[in-house]
Amino acid sequence: MILEVQNVSKNFGGLQALLNISFSLPEHQILGLIGPNGAGKTTLFNVINGVFPPSRGTILFRDEDITGLKPYDIARKGMARTHQIVKPLNELTVRENVMVGACFGHKALGLHQARLVADEVLEFLGLNNRADQIAASLNIAQKKRLEMARALASQPYLLLLDEVLAGLNPSEIAAMVETILQIRQQGVTIIMIEHVMHAVMNVSDRIIVLDYGQQIAEGTPEEIAHNPKVIEAYLGDPKLAQRLQEGNGYGDTRGE
Repeated sequence: MILEVQNVSKNFGGLQALLNISFSLPEHQILGLIGPNGAGKTTLFNVINGVFPPSRGTILFRDEDITGLKPYDIARKGMARTHQIVKPLNELTVRENVMVGACFGHKALGLHQARLVADEVLEFLGLNNRADQIAASLNIAQKKRLEMARALASQPYLLLLDEVLAGLNPSEIAAMVETILQIRQQGVTIIMIEHVMHAVMNVSDRIIVLDYGQQIAEGTPEEIAHNPKVIEAYLGDPKLAQRLQEGNGYGDTRGE
C-alpha cells in the first residue's frame, strides 16, 4: 500500500472535523473522495500532507510513519497536492512556478534539471506556449493546469487533487479528466476530491464518502451510486442518484 490512514481524527477546539478515518490505498489507483459541504474532505487532505497534525491516528506513506511531519518534509518523500483555490506564484513566470515544484520535490533538482523537467511537464499539460508568461496573467483553466504542473514537476508517487475540475466548462472538464487518466498511466497514484460527480465516478477505482467528518461509505463507483447512506447524505435527491447510476451524472459546485 502506498498510503494507509489509520483511525485519524482531527479536532479544532471543540469542533470534531474528522473522526476515525481509516483506509488503505494501493499503488497506481485513483481514489475519489466525495461528500457534501463541510464534510471534512480538504481537512483530510491537510492532515495527510502535513498542513495540520492529526489529533489522533497514524498516517503511513510508502511504509513510513509520516504522522505530524511538515508539508515540505512530506513533499521530499514523494507526495504532492493541488489546492482548491489555486495558489500560483503570481510574480513568477509559468515556467518558474513549475521549476519550484521540481526543486522542492523528492529529487530536489538543481535549477538546470528543474528547467528541463518543467518544460517537459508544461508540454504534457499544454502550457508550453505560456511558459514565459507571468502566472497572474493566466485564466482559471490555465491556472488549474499550472497548479497541477507544479505538483507533477515534483515527480510524486502520490498526487492529491483538490477540486481541479471546479470552475471549468464541459470541454475543459473532459480535457482535464483525460489528463488525470494519463497521469495514472504514468504510474502516479491519485486521490481526488471532486464535486463533478460524473467525472469522479468515471475515473475512480474506489470512492470514499465523508459526511460531518465521518466515513460513511467506501466502495466501487457502482456501489457508492447505489448506497442509501450516500444518496441521503450527499446526493439528496433519488432522481439525481438515478441519473448518476445511468451514467449521465451532474455537476455539483458546492465547495468544501
